[in-house]
Amino acid sequence: MSKRRAPQTTVVRAAPAQPYRAGCGREWDVASSEPDLAYTEQAFPECPTCPHRVEPEGTRPFCTLRPVGTAHPFAALAGLQLPD
Repeated sequence: MSKRRAPQTTVVRAAPAQPYRAGCGREWDVASSEPDLAYTEQAFPECPTCPHRVEPEGTRPFCTLRPVGTAHPFAALAGLQLPD
């Protein structure tokens, strides 16, 4: 008689909630581990004129949310010096 192995199960754990911040300074606690999230709701009165709003062609406008405490992805360019 041969022994059969029980099927393996994979446990997927949800990411813990962490605070994400929009360019306007608003924060949301979101259970995600993504470096950026797109906020497409645009529910605040100033959203249509917000300087952080992105308006791509062919899709809805959005604002980028980043985890609180992370540097802007282009922050390293601030110290870039071009050769003379």
